[in-house]
Amino acid sequence: MISIKQVNYALAVAKTLHFKKAAEQCNVSQSALSTAISEMESQLGLKIFERNNKHVLITDAGQRVLAKAQTIKLELDELMLLSQADKAPLTTPMSLGVIPTIGPYLLPQVLPEVRQQYPDFRLKISEGQSHEFVEKVRNGDLDAAILALPYPLAGLISFEFWQEDFYWVSHKDEASAQVQEITTSELELDKLMLLKEGHCLKDHALAACKLKSLKQESGFDSTSLHTIIQMVAGKLGTTLVPEMALDQLLHAASELRAVHLNEPGPHRSIAFIIRPNYVKTKDIEVLMALFKQQLQLQKN
Repeated sequence: MISIKQVNYALAVAKTLHFKKAAEQCNVSQSALSTAISEMESQLGLKIFERNNKHVLITDAGQRVLAKAQTIKLELDELMLLSQADKAPLTTPMSLGVIPTIGPYLLPQVLPEVRQQYPDFRLKISEGQSHEFVEKVRNGDLDAAILALPYPLAGLISFEFWQEDFYWVSHKDEASAQVQEITTSELELDKLMLLKEGHCLKDHALAACKLKSLKQESGFDSTSLHTIIQMVAGKLGTTLVPEMALDQLLHAASELRAVHLNEPGPHRSIAFIIRPNYVKTKDIEVLMALFKQQLQLQKN
């Protein structure tokens, strides 16, 4: 009979494509892990992995087995969490992913109040890209993640708690003090700098401007809003920044001006994403209400 241990070992190898790394992840010896997987393959009558001294490949049959194994693991994880479902909110640990165009600007506004109201709540936060978090939430490697929408979620559930617009940021020498709003048609697109491809913030900014793409200098390739802001301060171009990030990014940059992008909004929404069968939705609801309250206080 296939054991839960074998399921976890197989999923670890599928994730790392490396028997030694998978063994370290599972805190067992490589020989113990290899033996368990060999027994699993023998019980199933098929090969899950093809391996040699250098590579580990997943067979076609293995792909089907691992898909079932992932479902089994998720169901077992949710079963273990059922005992926590009726506990008071935010009394059990939570792992949360936050993308870098939200985390540095949202968390300082909300975490002090979380600590104040729920001092024993243990929140483990990781930073990464949206596509990584969608996969990790789906696979049960994270309880939840905070993303900017719209973004393809492929079966996950989203709970929006904030909406915001973009602001055009330029050096004050390049923007009249009388300008309070700006439209896409008024932007000098050849001077506009956005994050590199793959960042949803760039996609949302382009969508807000009703642009499909933006030609940028071949030498420009930034993954940080802070870096772009420094470039704007050096009169190398302009950019678009979400409202949530304005205060922090422009705090020590008196030479910069921010002007609201006058295009139909909201330009992006901020949301928690979870699995459909996630049992601690009450915790998410409490966090959403708290986050929204703190963001509204900061805005006012």
